[in-house]
Amino acid sequence: MNFIAWTIIACEIGFWVVILAGLITRYVFNKKRLGLFFLALTPVIDLLLLLVTATDLYNGAVATQVHAIAAIYLGVSIAFGKSMIRWADERFLYYVKKQGSKPVKKTGYAHARHSMKGSLQHVLAFLIGGAFLLAMIYFIGDAGKTQALYDMGRLWALILGIDIVISISYFIWPRPERVKKHS
Repeated sequence: MNFIAWTIIACEIGFWVVILAGLITRYVFNKKRLGLFFLALTPVIDLLLLLVTATDLYNGAVATQVHAIAAIYLGVSIAFGKSMIRWADERFLYYVKKQGSKPVKKTGYAHARHSMKGSLQHVLAFLIGGAFLLAMIYFIGDAGKTQALYDMGRLWALILGIDIVISISYFIWPRPERVKKHS
């Protein structure tokens, strides 16, 4: 595995480490401002990944699927970051601090709306990550060196389309509520 791949892995681990540090600092040690500081580090991690990827390509590396994944990671992190932090926050409060209400699994049209919201966030992630992919393709300026970026963008567009179709299907066939069995 190359340096960029390890950087992506380190950034993903770092993303969750700073979120966990932020939640622990915020709720266990009751240091709200310090917890917010840790949570605010997530965009810094994204910036680091962007700088490492751009530097690697600027220094003449042939763009690979790993470079494309860096662009996808950035788009997903920016589009979903706030909701991922909120998701982790709610679960940390309930399962660790034993506060708040238990996170509810959505059913019916509430699930369909939630799924469509996620698909729209996916569209935003695609636009952001796609812009990074296009920028890399443009700045490298050599189709032979950027084919992997183009191919990954096309694959991502297909995955996005499938995601939207699945979300639409939940409006047609809503997720039913689970019936609790009494013994």
